[in-house]
Amino acid sequence: MSAEVDRTLRAAWDSFCDELKSAGDIAFRPQAPSGEVDRAGAVRLLSRNIALALAFKLENADPAFPMLMHYFDPFRKQGGDNSDALYVGAPINGVDTYRLVGRRGSARYFAITVVENGPTPYGGGVIATIFGKDLQTDSEGQFALVFSPHEQPGHWIKTTPNTFRVTVRQFFADWENEEPMEARIERLTGEGEMPELSALQVASGLADAAAWLKVSLTYWADMIEKWKVQPNRFLSYRQLDDHKIDATPGGEPLIAYWQLPEDEVLIVRVVPPPSAPYWAVEFGNYWWETMDYRFRLANTNCHYATLEANGELIIVVSHDDPGVPNWLDPSGHSEGYITVRWMLAQTCPIPQCQQIKRADLWSVLPPDIARITPEARVRQIAARRRGVARRFKW
Repeated sequence: MSAEVDRTLRAAWDSFCDELKSAGDIAFRPQAPSGEVDRAGAVRLLSRNIALALAFKLENADPAFPMLMHYFDPFRKQGGDNSDALYVGAPINGVDTYRLVGRRGSARYFAITVVENGPTPYGGGVIATIFGKDLQTDSEGQFALVFSPHEQPGHWIKTTPNTFRVTVRQFFADWENEEPMEARIERLTGEGEMPELSALQVASGLADAAAWLKVSLTYWADMIEKWKVQPNRFLSYRQLDDHKIDATPGGEPLIAYWQLPEDEVLIVRVVPPPSAPYWAVEFGNYWWETMDYRFRLANTNCHYATLEANGELIIVVSHDDPGVPNWLDPSGHSEGYITVRWMLAQTCPIPQCQQIKRADLWSVLPPDIARITPEARVRQIAARRRGVARRFKW
């Protein structure tokens, strides 16, 4: 038995390493940006997502013994993660009964989604959603939510035979003062203890992780090419792709592709809908990774953005600090995406873009536009680091 196990594990490890090596070709695809920062980011993306792939496909892949795990953070990103977010989820199935219990926290936007299998790296259609305003909690914010194919007393979501995951999205407007959820998930049906680790389990998990890594990174790189043909134009995911995906419920994200030479800037202007309890502007590179939001001005939202007297949001994307509060810093990248989310809003205004020479910026911006001092900028970025530490409990 030992020799057979060794052969299985050696073959699995060799294949895993070979697949990782071939995945490196994704970073060097001809249509991808070739600058040093862009290339280095692409290779780092591969290394970061090995951990995510292993977590999904090996470490926390059994719906009989699910554990809540966070997907993305400053070290692990994919798929246009929201810089305001804490994404938490677990594998479940459509046969068993599960209970999610805990304390809701105070994130401005909160949603629990149940997702079916599907053709994308993150499954298919969302079969059910509960927003924070609809979550039943007691006076201390405690809740209990059951997932089951059969009706259950109390707070309950009906699952389907194709159910494979539950995801909790928490979007924080005020990073320093809003608190994250504390929760756990448990399976209420089924018998037995977790089985001992097997060679087959490890071999299968390694193979699935390598495959998911390649498929997911290729999927998102292919997706940005669909926006690339219409630069500086905000379009929704549904306008360009008809696949169902575990998208954020309650507001279709509007996405624009940008490409910015060193001597140019991009101005984005829009009046946010006053009906939105939460809205955000996200910013990332070609590979759908947000910029390093711990140390860079990589996003803004309904709490941090400075609006003009008429309610307009004016954002400047520039390779150097333009001296306005709402700056998006490309962090050395040459191209990428901007995403705008108006969550649970009654209207969906579409931002307008204007790309100009950097030297012409102040002749185009309103003369009375809000400004920011270098000292205030330092404080602005320091607050981000404190907020990240609070969100991820670092």
